[in-house]
Amino acid sequence: MKSEIVWMIIGMGIVTYIPRMLPFVLFKGKELPSFIQGVLKNVPYATLGALIFPAILFLQKDDIWYGIAGAAAAFGAAFLGANVIIVVLGSITVLALYSYFL
Repeated sequence: MKSEIVWMIIGMGIVTYIPRMLPFVLFKGKELPSFIQGVLKNVPYATLGALIFPAILFLQKDDIWYGIAGAAAAFGAAFLGANVIIVVLGSITVLALYSYFL
């Protein structure tokens, strides 16, 4: 039983390492076209949006405005150029006040 778990962990490590290592090996010394570079630079933002947006809508089952209020506070603070910590703390504060008063 323990050896199966150890082999499973080793296998998962190899499976996650290979896709991270292959681009470095395959594209070493080569430069990608500017269009592909532009697309790859935007992937983290698109992924983050895809992960966060559903959570905003389903944060509380009975009250959709709870998630929207927190997201609006976070977007507003981020738009004004606030630090990430300030964005998170501001959103938490807005949601705490929302929960307290409503």
